[in-house]
Amino acid sequence: MSTRAPLYGLVLAGGESRRMGRDKALLDYHGLPQLEWAWRLLSRHCAHAFVSVRAAHAADGARAALPRIVDGELGAGPIAGIAAAQAAHPQAAWLVVACDLPFLGDRVLTHLIERRGAHPVTAFRSAHDGLPEPLCAVFEPASRAALVEFIGAGQHCPRKFILRTGVPLLELPETGALDNVNTPEERAAATVRLSAGTDTGLTP
Repeated sequence: MSTRAPLYGLVLAGGESRRMGRDKALLDYHGLPQLEWAWRLLSRHCAHAFVSVRAAHAADGARAALPRIVDGELGAGPIAGIAAAQAAHPQAAWLVVACDLPFLGDRVLTHLIERRGAHPVTAFRSAHDGLPEPLCAVFEPASRAALVEFIGAGQHCPRKFILRTGVPLLELPETGALDNVNTPEERAAATVRLSAGTDTGLTP
């Protein structure tokens, strides 16, 4: 009987937050900087959890306080963080989430993790466009060689990578769980939505 790889967590926090106008990783929706909140969320589900950072941000206060994996020279954007994590711990499967998902909670992560199988990636189908959700997904060790080849061909979109694998996609158990927040207007709406208590599955 095969044994599944140990599951490690990775919070992607290397973006420049241009549309928000301030660091999205430091926004507070739950009484903590979003980066730390997401790291704690992953820590409940993974053997180890890290934050993914660019070298220029590795010494920033909130990031420096948490276990980090610094992007290497392979890739750009979120896919660089995934590649760096796989290179640092190639024996692990990686539960990867973006730092700007304030509606993500334990129930959705449990749903994802329990459905890991024989596929190189386990991912949800977007409730908005039906395409893969690459920034809340599990990348197994078996995906590493294909990911390196994908990046080597000049490709950097993790959504396109998942599409290329042809893996079946999971339906989201909570439609709005992976809504991200990129602008001040979206942040204001998210704050109202969370205050209204309409989202479930969230644990402090």
